[in-house]
Amino acid sequence: MINIKTVIAANCLLFSMIAFADTIYPIDRAFILEGGRFDFKVEFDNKLKENDYKIMINGKNYQDVFNKKGEFIANEDALGASSLVVKDVFINKAGSYTVQVTRKDKTSEVNWNVYAPTSTTKAKNVILFVGDGLSVAHRTGARILSKGINEGKANGYLNTDDFPHMAFIGTSGTDSIATDSANSMSAYMTGHKSGVNAMGVYVSRAKDSLNHPKQETLGELIRRTSDKSFGIVSDAELEDATPAAVVAHTRRRADKDKIVDMFYNVKPDVMLGGGSAYFLPKSVPGSKRKDDIDYIAKFKQDGYVLATDATTLQEMKSKSDKLLGLFHLSNMDGVLDRKFLKNDVTKKFPNQPDLTEMTSAALEVLSKNENGFFLMVEGRAYRQSLSSVRLG
Repeated sequence: MINIKTVIAANCLLFSMIAFADTIYPIDRAFILEGGRFDFKVEFDNKLKENDYKIMINGKNYQDVFNKKGEFIANEDALGASSLVVKDVFINKAGSYTVQVTRKDKTSEVNWNVYAPTSTTKAKNVILFVGDGLSVAHRTGARILSKGINEGKANGYLNTDDFPHMAFIGTSGTDSIATDSANSMSAYMTGHKSGVNAMGVYVSRAKDSLNHPKQETLGELIRRTSDKSFGIVSDAELEDATPAAVVAHTRRRADKDKIVDMFYNVKPDVMLGGGSAYFLPKSVPGSKRKDDIDYIAKFKQDGYVLATDATTLQEMKSKSDKLLGLFHLSNMDGVLDRKFLKNDVTKKFPNQPDLTEMTSAALEVLSKNENGFFLMVEGRAYRQSLSSVRLG
C-alpha cells in the first residue's frame, strides 16, 4: 500500500533540488526584425556578483554581438535577485540565434529567429483598419442582418468575404490565453508577444511600469528608417490601448498621462480621437493629468494645427501637414448616441466628427507626403450605447 505522506515528501525533495531557469528577454522563439531595436534583459533567480555568469549569443560574448556592455543590477527593485539589462540593441544579420546564460549550477537558453525585411517595397501607402472586438461571430451576425438567411444559407456576402488574402491569427499573450487590446495590438505593432495590459514591452518583474524590456513599435520604426508619414485615428481615447500601441512602451495600459508624452516623443503626423483630458494641464477643468504640462500647447508649438469638433476638422485638414484632433475629454460618443438615440450623452460635445470624416481628413493630410504613409484606424465597440437600447 502506497503511503501518501512518503510520496508528498519525495516530491517536495525533488522540487527543492530543481534549479529554476533564469529568464531571458526577448523570449524563446521570438521573431526579431533584422536591425530592429529592442532591450535585452536577463533576470537571475537569486542575487549574484557581476562575474558569476556568462552570456553567449551563438558562441560569442553578448558584448561583441551588441557592441555594448549591459548594466548589472545586483538587487533589482530590492527583490533579492540580480539582473542584467542592455538597452536599445539590434542584430544586423538575419539567421537563427541561440542565447545561453551560464552559471556555476545551471544553464538557461532561448532561441531567436532574426528575419530580414523584403528587398523591395510592395506598397507605398498602408491603411490598417482595426475593428475592436471584431470576430467571426460578429461578421456572421452582420451578414445575416444585412443580407438575410434562407434555409441555412446567407442570401449574400459582405465585402470582406471577397478579400483575396485572409487568415486567422493566434492572439494569446505571454501570460494568458485570453488576450486584451493592449497586448494584441502590441503584437501587431512590434512583432513580439506581450502580456495582458502591456504594450511595446516584454513583461518582466520590474516594479516600474515603464522599466520593462522594450520592443520597437511600428511608429518608431517608420520614424527611424523612412521618410513616410504616419497617423492614428480612433473614436476611443488616443491614449487607449489600440491607438497607443502604435508608439507606447508600458506594462500598464492605464498609464495614459505618460502615453501622451510617448506620443509627443514620436510625433505622429496625424492624431485624431478622444482623450483630451490627458493633454490638458491639471488646472484646466476636465483634466486628468497630475501635473501642469500642457501637451496641446506643446504640439501646437511644434507646428500642429488643432481641431476640436467636426467643423474645425474640415477647416484645418488642408492647412498643415501636422494635425491634432481632440473631440472629447474621454472616448468619443458613438453614431448610435449622436444620430439616432439623440440622448443627453452627447450634449457636452454635440459636434463630434464621424469615424469616416476623421479617416478622410487623415488621408488628406498624410497623402501630401510623396514618400507614402501608414495610417491606423480603429473603430471602437460601443458597449454603453448598445446596452441602453431597449429590445422588444
